[in-house]
Amino acid sequence: MVVIVEGAFGYINVKTQERQLLDNMVLGADQLSRSITSATWHSMLADRRAAAYEVMQTIASKQGIDQIRIFNKEGRVTFSTSPGGAAQVDKRAEACTLCHAEAQPLVRVDVPSRSRIFRGGDGVRRLGMVTPIYNEVACSQTACHAHPADRKVLGVLDVTLTLDRVDREVAALRLRTFVGVALEVALIILFIILITRRFAVLPVRKLIEGTRAVSNMDLDQPIEVDAEAELGDLARAFNEMRERLKKAVAELNELTRSLEARVEQRTQQLEAAQQKLVQSARLASLGQLSATVAHEINNPLSGVLNLSMLMQRILKEDGIPPHRIAEFKGYLAQVTAETTRIARIVSDLLAFSRQRKPGSASADLNGVVQSALAVAAYKLETAGVQVEANLAANLPPVSGDGSQLRQVVLNLVLNGAEAMPGGGLLRVGTRVRADDGRIQLEVQDHGEGIPEGVLPNIFDPFFTTKGEGQGVGLGLAVVYGIVEAHRGEIEVAGEEGGGTTFRVTLPVFGGEVNAGDRGGGEAT
Repeated sequence: MVVIVEGAFGYINVKTQERQLLDNMVLGADQLSRSITSATWHSMLADRRAAAYEVMQTIASKQGIDQIRIFNKEGRVTFSTSPGGAAQVDKRAEACTLCHAEAQPLVRVDVPSRSRIFRGGDGVRRLGMVTPIYNEVACSQTACHAHPADRKVLGVLDVTLTLDRVDREVAALRLRTFVGVALEVALIILFIILITRRFAVLPVRKLIEGTRAVSNMDLDQPIEVDAEAELGDLARAFNEMRERLKKAVAELNELTRSLEARVEQRTQQLEAAQQKLVQSARLASLGQLSATVAHEINNPLSGVLNLSMLMQRILKEDGIPPHRIAEFKGYLAQVTAETTRIARIVSDLLAFSRQRKPGSASADLNGVVQSALAVAAYKLETAGVQVEANLAANLPPVSGDGSQLRQVVLNLVLNGAEAMPGGGLLRVGTRVRADDGRIQLEVQDHGEGIPEGVLPNIFDPFFTTKGEGQGVGLGLAVVYGIVEAHRGEIEVAGEEGGGTTFRVTLPVFGGEVNAGDRGGGEAT
């Protein structure tokens, strides 16, 4: 904006002064023309043309005057200070159009209209001034002249001046104006920069530093802005905001410390209460375990005691009476069954209490399944259960403890057999899951199934759906603990009356498996 305004003023100034110089030249040319006319008037009146021409020749030799011509009303040049010029002037030329533009020539023409500025063939600008030579009374009544009195204009005096000096002054004026405008613009811009830096940039920069300090939670750094009006008001408002924010942060920190102290106090109280609850839960679990174990073991022990008393009555000093040997063997078989039941209860308790973290060795799940089926083969056969094993070929090894995994398979197989008291088909299979490449064991029975309301509790310790004296509810709890220790998952699906399916998912030893190793094997 400064450059545009200063440039416009400079241009107007140059043009104005150029116009004034040209106006002065026009006035000077008019005065010169009138002076030549006056100087030659007496010579022309006395018909001393040589003297008049000599005066004009002398004037034309002065610096700045290009030529002086006189031509009559018909346009014929009667005198010229430049030899070799045209003898006839075209009335349509620039020197004649002022008066002969219309059909009736003008007699009186003002000074500006009698001047013209043109550029010659040499490229130099020139100023031409035409001055009419009027037919005065003294001239028309002289005997030497044959000009009638009704002729108003006898001819025209054409004076041409060079504008070299004016052009040099205009060029110097333009240079001075350009330099002056450039200096003014530079000074104004420098002044604007200094003023802006002093009253705008520095305060704004301090405000920016203050906002950054606040964003970094450095609330102890005030903004010191030496400015009035809007920036000063903004700085004061920002300092007030900073102080209020500092006060709010201090109050918030104090509240936070108070809350932390209260939370720590409450946490200690909750930890103490939790320890009491854990201790109470342990005591309750121990009491439940003691009661359950005492109840489960007491029944078969009572049976064994009664059976031993009966056997003691049968046994005489000379041995067992022959007719009661069969009865004695029946009692002995019942003693064996009851003691076997006690051994199983104790075995489940030991398995539940002695769970350990499995090793990181590899285990052949197919071999584990086959070993567990071999152990349970007699019980499955006596229970009328037929096993269909669908084991995947080339199954990758799983990561874990083979003995613990065998216990998982054995418990699931026996659990499935017990779910089919009248016998049935039990399916056992292994495969590689397609989604994540892990190994899956599946045990499916066709028994009575598990009621929907019971499913969420089947893995809880001491929870059982079996009848009185048939278990303490630790088998599935042991299975769940072993699978979880192996970083695996166990799922159960089924509905009441439709059988039950247990799916155990275990990680592959050493990484993923190839797609070609996935699939099932032959039934056995």
